Parts: sequence; structure tokens; C-alpha cells
Amino acid sequence: MAQTTATPNRGYGRWTPLWFLAPAVLTLFLIGIYPTIFALVTSFRQYNITRPRDGFPFIGFENYINVLSDSTFWSSLLLTARFYVTVLPIQIVLGVAIALLLHKPGMGFLKSLARVTLVVPLATTYAVVGLIGRLIFNRDFGVANQFLNWIGFPGFDWLGSQSGAFAAIAIMDIWQWTPFCALLFLAGLSMVPGEIEEAARLETSSKLALLRYVQLPYLLPGLTAVMILRSADVLKLFDMVFVMTRGGPGSATDLVSVYIQRVGFRVFDLGTASAQAILLLILTIVISRLYIRLIYREVN
Repeated sequence: MAQTTATPNRGYGRWTPLWFLAPAVLTLFLIGIYPTIFALVTSFRQYNITRPRDGFPFIGFENYINVLSDSTFWSSLLLTARFYVTVLPIQIVLGVAIALLLHKPGMGFLKSLARVTLVVPLATTYAVVGLIGRLIFNRDFGVANQFLNWIGFPGFDWLGSQSGAFAAIAIMDIWQWTPFCALLFLAGLSMVPGEIEEAARLETSSKLALLRYVQLPYLLPGLTAVMILRSADVLKLFDMVFVMTRGGPGSATDLVSVYIQRVGFRVFDLGTASAQAILLLILTIVISRLYIRLIYREVN
């Protein structure tokens, strides 16, 4: 019996896989790794681009000391934490509620339509969300004031008052990220074994007990992902806030990312801004590790 040998493919060589990977690796390096390394190096230098004649001398941890002693930085960070604890619980509760509704049997077409609709806010860029927010909360012709007039309340200068501006950016963030939470929780609910869920429904009629003892363990991985991604996203949230309020009125919406932008691109002190950004990166890593340790559980 004749032995057949595979003919080598002349278009495929030893380095072919590397050539396919090279564009992705190069892009990741240019937009991710290199800026991080540059920010880390810059954070240890006196780096003001408006005074190039002074050079960029190495000053050690002086930028970090200045940042940690900056009361405005801490105020912006506390405001960011307040924004986070305001929007995240609402997004989690609404996301779980939407996921449970879509997880119920029946209404196949409506559920498919709802899943497609949930993707729309996620596909909208932050700057566009900010523009939509400016239109919705406009004092003269915004939809928000029109709705208040319909139910018998006077109009409100949302973006001109401190409490109104903070509420406006929180509402827009909830609108954009609640669908993300819902889709992650829906994925978790889809992992619940059907026979276990059906048996639990026969044992109890309490939906709260079903959620707590059967469905919740499968929601914890998604909850951990939501909290990690949302923590990182809120700490770097800039576009939507800048387009809607520019950080104002006053410092009502001066989140930490807006403050870093002002230090880096208005004062042009890139050394201090880089130190602030590196501290936020460290904070994000620490928070993520805490979430994984305290919340994440494997489902047996």
C-alpha cells in the first residue's frame, strides 16, 4: 500500500503565525503598553511642556508627594467615590430585574427584541451620550423639563445647579451601563441548570428565595465582573462628563479624571498628571483584587 505524504503549503512557514499576531501586538503596544510606560517614567520627572528650556529633570517621588498632599485631588476622588456608590447599586438592581424578566419562559420574539435593544446604549460612545444628555437636560427645551411640566412640576436648571448636574450625569451613566449589567446577569442565569431551577420552583413559590438560594451563586461571577469593570470605568470617566458639564458648575461634577485632564492639559504639568494617573491605576488593581477575594465564588 503506497504511503501518502502531505505536501507542504508554500504560503505557510515557521513565522506565519507571528506575522498574523504582529498587527494586534503592535497596536496593543502603541495604545496600551507604551502610554503606560511613558506615564510611569514621566511621573518621576518635572515635566511641564510649556517650559521645555528647563528640561525634564528626575525628581523622584516629589510628584507623588504633591498629589497625596493635594486637597483638590482628594476632593475629586471622594466625589468620584460618591458617584460610584450612587450609580452602581441602581445599575445592579435594575440589571438583575431586567435579567430575571428576560429569563422567564415565553415571549421569545419580545425577549430577542429586548436583547437587541439593550446593546444600543453600549454601542453609544461617551461623547455622544454627553451630547444626548445636554439635549435631555437643557433648561429651555429639554425632555426632562417637559416631563416635569407634564406631571405638574416646574422646570429645573439641571446643568446650572450643583445637585442637578450631578443627578444628570448619574442618570446618563445609569442609562448607558444598566444594559451591560443586565446582559451579564442574564448570562449568569442561563448557566443555572434547568432541572435544579424547576425543582426549586416546585418547592417554593417565593421568587426571593429562588433568587437567593438557587440563582444568586450563578450571578456572583457576573457581579464581580460588573464591579471591577465599573470601578475602572468610573475612575477614568471623562468624555461624557466633560461634554455635559465641563466638571461644573463649580466642582459639582469635577470627577478625578476631569481634574487630571485639567492638570495635564490646561496647567500642562504632565509629571503631576502622570503621577495621579498611576495612583488611579494602582487603586483600580487593589479594588479589583478585593472584589475577587470578597465576592467571587466558583459554582460547584
